[in-house]
Amino acid sequence: MKIYYRVAAMSLALLLLAAGLLRLTPGVGAAATGQIAGTVKLDGQAPHQKPIDMSKDPACAQVRGGAPATGESVVVSANGGLANVVVYISEGLSGAVPVASKPVTFEQKGCQYVPHVVAVNPGQHMNVLNSDKTLHNIHPDPKPGGGNNAFNKSQLGGGPALDLTWPAEEIAIPVKCNVHPWMHAYIAVVKGPNGVSDSNGSFTLDNVPPGTYTLTAWHETYGTQTQKVTVAEGKPAAVSFSFKAK
Repeated sequence: MKIYYRVAAMSLALLLLAAGLLRLTPGVGAAATGQIAGTVKLDGQAPHQKPIDMSKDPACAQVRGGAPATGESVVVSANGGLANVVVYISEGLSGAVPVASKPVTFEQKGCQYVPHVVAVNPGQHMNVLNSDKTLHNIHPDPKPGGGNNAFNKSQLGGGPALDLTWPAEEIAIPVKCNVHPWMHAYIAVVKGPNGVSDSNGSFTLDNVPPGTYTLTAWHETYGTQTQKVTVAEGKPAAVSFSFKAK
């Protein structure tokens, strides 16, 4: 009986020691990641964006409250920052690439698509909303045979969200609304960390494993650019892209 208690006491001591070591070891089982941050600029004069006439649908004109709307194929800030550029890792990712767990939102608001360009992982969920008091339809047109299916779904204002996923990579799927012909947008389906430049041309890619990668920037008007970048743990890598105005 004494031997039994002695063995039990030793086992308990070993378990407590192991638990203590785990608490003292930071980041056990957690993958170290880094970040890529940068800007996209337009070199030269930005083209004039044509105004959009929404008067044929009074609901569209009303929801905007008289605010003018223009095309969004080239959106440039006062300091030359180029918006709506998809930035993603095109080479260097290895092993199983995780799919982002948080859904992205693609909204029909003010009779335009918001955002104008959205990036999503293959298999990541996308919530499509109609926030207007009018009928819209979402009509993506992926390339034939590329693995993504075209469809045309109507959506009433304030109706339930559409839950979409895209199985295959594609840069980029054009989207239109057959009810309102001025509505255009793009869905970029890319693997791994990605970002889309904001109104100032800034972008960020989070949760990037340390390593050396090829980074690609895509814009609907100016095409693509690539550059190499090395990411270190805990130290953001800074990059910049510059597209030449046409």
